[in-house]
Amino acid sequence: MARSLNARRPATLASLAAELGVSRTTVSNAYNRPDQLSPELRRRVLETARRLGYPGPDPVARSLRTRKAGAVGLLLTENLSYAFRDPAAIAFLEGLALACEDAGTGLMLVPASPEREDVAAVHRAGVDGFVVYSVPDDDPHLAAVLERPVPTVVCDQPEIGTVDRVGIDDRGAMGRMARHLIELGHRRIGVICMRLARDRNDSFVPVHRQHEAHFHVQRARLEALATEFTSAGVDWTGVPVVERFDHTIASGSTAAAQLLDRDPEITAIICTSDILGLGALAEAQRRGLRVPQDLTVTGFDGIPEAERLGLTTVRQPVLEKGRAAGRLLLDTVDPGRPRTVTLDTELIVGTSSGAPKPAAQQWYGP
Repeated sequence: MARSLNARRPATLASLAAELGVSRTTVSNAYNRPDQLSPELRRRVLETARRLGYPGPDPVARSLRTRKAGAVGLLLTENLSYAFRDPAAIAFLEGLALACEDAGTGLMLVPASPEREDVAAVHRAGVDGFVVYSVPDDDPHLAAVLERPVPTVVCDQPEIGTVDRVGIDDRGAMGRMARHLIELGHRRIGVICMRLARDRNDSFVPVHRQHEAHFHVQRARLEALATEFTSAGVDWTGVPVVERFDHTIASGSTAAAQLLDRDPEITAIICTSDILGLGALAEAQRRGLRVPQDLTVTGFDGIPEAERLGLTTVRQPVLEKGRAAGRLLLDTVDPGRPRTVTLDTELIVGTSSGAPKPAAQQWYGP
């Protein structure tokens, strides 16, 4: 169908400037540099733009001209829904968004499934820098990020000496948890950990896989447990450790079932996250085990639901992690060398931990 002869042609920056009797720079400043105009002039420009149907400057053209995308990219090597499902990820995302709000910049999620090698999403992302949230050291998406000539901040893992990093002392935090359980008298323990590598493993973990883990946060937490319990006389090679690829409550429940099926005399299950800990609590309830009288369960993270249920855990400032990562990335001052921000943690002793029954105070001896 032919266009009506009476249809109005879309307004342009030039036609809007002519209508107002101002320069094109003045019109552009009304959108991009409002501080350069008086409030009255900017209001007049925007009202006239709405009346004439001018949509504003082309963001693609502007990014080509300024070489700025106006957005931060968050690399998640998980499915996109993970950012809106996992409580710790949600809090981190909120903190990062707050930092972006303060800086007046946008936020782009760059999801990359852990089971996919395609890094096109990283190459296509129109961002001024990346925040990398908890990925393994051999992840191809991480390698693609580091190839881009933009600033990068890593949160939690991996430890890379060439970029800024925000995290906690995972080894020290888990060490405090281990000492708490040792002081209560626990020696016969089982462990549930998050994934240790990009390959799927939903079973028991040999010691060599623990030592070679590509997720260094999980490696550090397991090493802390091994160090403390070995010092207490426990042969770590005999401690059952179960790994879960998917980070869900259901995963924690089935992992706890594996542990208890192998050794019903376990007195404590130590989980490297609260989500897995909540699953272990559910499995204990399903089996009719009293917590902590029959079984102690611990977690790590300090998410609200875990603390509400009384899970003994390590509380870490996840929201502040996101905010700190954003601030580091958006800091316009070049520090000249990589910076590290280490945030404090707190051991929260809840109702899920207690002394084992006297008859169960035995351990995996050498």
